[in-house]
Amino acid sequence: MTVHPFAPSPSTFEVHNPATGELVGVYPLHRGDEVDVAVYAATEAASWWDQLGFAQRARRLDAWRGEIARGRAALAHVIHTEMGKPISDANLEIAMALEHLTWATRNAEKVLGRRQMGSSLLTLDHSASLEYRPFGVVGVIGPWNYPVFTPLSSVSFALAAGNAVVFKPSEYTPGVGVWLAEAFTRAVPEHPVLQVVTGDGATGEALCRSGVGKIGFTGSTATAKKVMAACAENLTPVLMECGGKDALIVDADADVDAAADAAVWGALSNAGQTCLGIERVYVHTRVYEQFLQALLTAARPVRAGDDEAEIGPITMPKQVEVIRGHISEALALGARALLGGRDSIEGQFVQPTILTDVPDHAAAITEETFGPTLTLTRVRDIDEAIEKVNATDYGLGATVFSRHHGPAIAQRIRAGGVSINAFVAHALVPTLPLGGVGASGFGRVHGADGLKEFTYAKAVTRRRLPSPLALTTFRRTERVDAIVDTLIGILHGRSRR
Repeated sequence: MTVHPFAPSPSTFEVHNPATGELVGVYPLHRGDEVDVAVYAATEAASWWDQLGFAQRARRLDAWRGEIARGRAALAHVIHTEMGKPISDANLEIAMALEHLTWATRNAEKVLGRRQMGSSLLTLDHSASLEYRPFGVVGVIGPWNYPVFTPLSSVSFALAAGNAVVFKPSEYTPGVGVWLAEAFTRAVPEHPVLQVVTGDGATGEALCRSGVGKIGFTGSTATAKKVMAACAENLTPVLMECGGKDALIVDADADVDAAADAAVWGALSNAGQTCLGIERVYVHTRVYEQFLQALLTAARPVRAGDDEAEIGPITMPKQVEVIRGHISEALALGARALLGGRDSIEGQFVQPTILTDVPDHAAAITEETFGPTLTLTRVRDIDEAIEKVNATDYGLGATVFSRHHGPAIAQRIRAGGVSINAFVAHALVPTLPLGGVGASGFGRVHGADGLKEFTYAKAVTRRRLPSPLALTTFRRTERVDAIVDTLIGILHGRSRR
């Protein structure tokens, strides 16, 4: 058990291993004044961090990356004990996070640095430049399900862009956040550029109201609305990475075995606690029976348990009742359990459950389940599949398996990203942005869009020669007006058909 003080705090909270119930840590409940102290310190650090420039920041971020890589075994252990993920999956998460940190570090200057821009005919006397400037201090509110990969998608990109960061990890995984901040301090000891505040929703609310330049949030859609309301008081801009109800489409020409393998991993890995996880599968009738057998064959060996099991426990105790409710309602409405079912839940462990014949209005189809469950639906054609995939308020991601029609199908899906013939690949490619539409949020992490998300565009012009047409002055003459009128006719008056 560990205790991590930040500053004098009136209370603390405990963290328990969800698989065993063992107490694994005690952390401070940081409140408004303490959050404000962290933000104040970050504000002073941000000036130094910004003035270092891209190259010096990159050198320090590379040192932080090395600290994480060398300490990955210890970090994976913290992930495992705090939220229950198998060690092998924790290591995979760390590897993915390091890939994106590397990309942000090496590409920040190219994406955000000052560049010359063109002028128009009426502004030829001016040179123009554009750069992307950091906000100063960014607040990041992270989730528990991917406590390294997901928050670092915001933290690393905000740091690479020149911001200081105050990070509030989930109350279920505060030790992960503390570990990352301590590793950063070893790499960058000069100033508190990255700080962690621990606590519950009230701590996150205090961060939203602290006057940071931007909030990056990852979590449920319901909590996102509360975060936005708090941030609205100071017009603090927000990045919202919310939930999803992602689907897999299996076309008639798909590699059925590969699709089934992707469905099992996409639905069951991390005990289904993945925003981009596959919760719905729509299969062309021509390959439905073949896919069903391949799916069951791949899913049956997967078991939930501690240590050596393929998947771990449900981290949040209250989520178990959500999962139970979705399964029970679907069965009551006439669905069939091909695997698992009502008896698949024991404590915080949920065994894989595959449901078929689930009505479209059931919660298992319309609401995020966030557990190792899957609904399977036969469709007559791909048009019906796309219609059902898009019949949701969410729009985070999707997966398509088709040998010949993948791009055409992906084009018609309303989502922030689609992976063809692989699960979630679009979230792993460092150059691609990641984010959703609708109830899945807005804004992007990863890639160039992710770097720009933590900056504001700054435009600068400089008059470099005397103006042949003095436009913005009360000394403008009728001759100048006549020339401008002629130019407008030449440049814009010709209609194009």
